[in-house]
Amino acid sequence: MLHKLLAASDRHAFDPLVISLGSDGPIGARTAALGVRVRALGMSRRFPSPAATLRLAWWLRRERIELVQTWMYHADLVGGLAARLAGIPVVWGIRQSDLDPLMYSARTVWVQKVCARLSRVIPERIVSCSEAGRRMHEAIGYDASRMVHIPNGFELERFAPSEEHRRAVRAELGLAPDTPLVGLVARFDPAKDHETFLRAAAIVVASLPQVHVVLAGLGVDDGNRELTGLCRDLNISASVHLLGRRADVERVTAALDVACSSSRTEGFANTVGEGMACGVPCVVTDCGDSATIVGDAGVVVPPRDRTALATGIISVLRRPTGERAALGAAARSRVQCLFDIRAVARRYGELHASVLDRDA
Repeated sequence: MLHKLLAASDRHAFDPLVISLGSDGPIGARTAALGVRVRALGMSRRFPSPAATLRLAWWLRRERIELVQTWMYHADLVGGLAARLAGIPVVWGIRQSDLDPLMYSARTVWVQKVCARLSRVIPERIVSCSEAGRRMHEAIGYDASRMVHIPNGFELERFAPSEEHRRAVRAELGLAPDTPLVGLVARFDPAKDHETFLRAAAIVVASLPQVHVVLAGLGVDDGNRELTGLCRDLNISASVHLLGRRADVERVTAALDVACSSSRTEGFANTVGEGMACGVPCVVTDCGDSATIVGDAGVVVPPRDRTALATGIISVLRRPTGERAALGAAARSRVQCLFDIRAVARRYGELHASVLDRDA
């Protein structure tokens, strides 16, 4: 999302610089390709180092940075402290709507609690990408008066309906052109609940044997013994394709007949908006802002309920072709109206300008 925002931002108004606490990684290289300066600090993933925070503050002041926008909990803490030490206004960013201690590290939970205490003194504003996230953070002590909701945005030129992608992806998988495809695009993480999705997929395949299932994302490949073992136990290995991390996620998404989000917890699910932008009907669990994103252009079911998820998928697949197409068109229209990345970038720009004007 940060990369997309930078690509759509007004470079005449702002000259952005991205600072990674750790390494720059693949997103850093893509960001640098936009002509954006990228700096990696190489900090340890352990608790934030006071010395490193002081060095960052010195560097921000030396470079005459005028505004710092941090992106997630650890950056909020380290970047927020450094910016304040340097006398620079800071806007925090929060990306989650829930932080189940059973699914996240004790370190991350600790950082979140510290940020809640500091939210009244460090940030000028706190941007939440989801309304669910805003409510949750206010409930645990974040300063409600500083909270702002700006949703994620989507690249409507990149994520778009494509008959070519439908044919090409099926050919890549060795499937007939009319094979129904149900997909989940998500990294392998407990929050994404791949187990419930695959158990729902088993119900779908038992009811509609012609259906094939596609999973893509970091760690979602044939080397994942947990997923391959579950597919084997459910007797759906022949119908499931584990594609791993893909650089062409827009092709995979546009090829689907149904796009799913089976998450137990979410903030603002990018894959849901991407599926809708591709004109693909979505079946999502009711967590984070997913129900708000799909509105009446998709199906919403309870989390951790394989039967409800399977029923939702089957209900979409059994609709007449014209009805499915109309549902997909309504989904894309909703993204165009509410979540165009260019409109979202303008909202960030307006927020940053207002903070700088007030500071001046």
